[in-house]
Amino acid sequence: MDAVVKRLLREAGETYAEEAGVPLKDQPAALWKLLVLSNLLSARISAEIAMASARELFEAGGGTARGMARLTWQQRVDALGRGHYVRYDESTASHLGDMAELVQEKYNGDLRRLAIESERDRERAGQLLREFPGIGPAGVDIFCREAQAMWPWLRPYFDEQALKGAERLGLPKDPKRLADEVPEKDLARFAAALVRVARDKDLAHSITKNGT
Repeated sequence: MDAVVKRLLREAGETYAEEAGVPLKDQPAALWKLLVLSNLLSARISAEIAMASARELFEAGGGTARGMARLTWQQRVDALGRGHYVRYDESTASHLGDMAELVQEKYNGDLRRLAIESERDRERAGQLLREFPGIGPAGVDIFCREAQAMWPWLRPYFDEQALKGAERLGLPKDPKRLADEVPEKDLARFAAALVRVARDKDLAHSITKNGT
């Protein structure tokens, strides 16, 4: 592992789920929370606001699909408002309720069944994820990028944003070559750090300047 990669992981190597207080575990509640976070992060809004809004929703009782379904539409709007997710609060509140119902109806509240339904095929998993209201291509990328921490069959998963970050740092743009830069267990952290670099030129400059 070269100095730039080591510094990148040290400075920015935290998954968005971890930053939002969501454990990356192959468990129903954790996977549901990651799906919610992927929905919120995929909107044109700051990651900080998305993560704050996710925490508010979970504290309000939406930390499971069943819990989210029990919240009223207004309770979801209010939680999003407390996280300052005000631009998309009404449509997102509806999407979250519909997502919760679909998770319960199709997967019996357990998104581990999505892995089984997809036969652990990345493309099929993406198709299934896009069935959730509010989860488009960006949401699929966010979910899979983070879920590779507990679902090895997704690895390596570097979306367009992560590859843009790699290019900024002068790292390989080929996913397989890029994956060789870190131990397999660090791939989710590495991908998240690269996304942060893609969105923050100052961070990229700091890492390349001091990474020698």
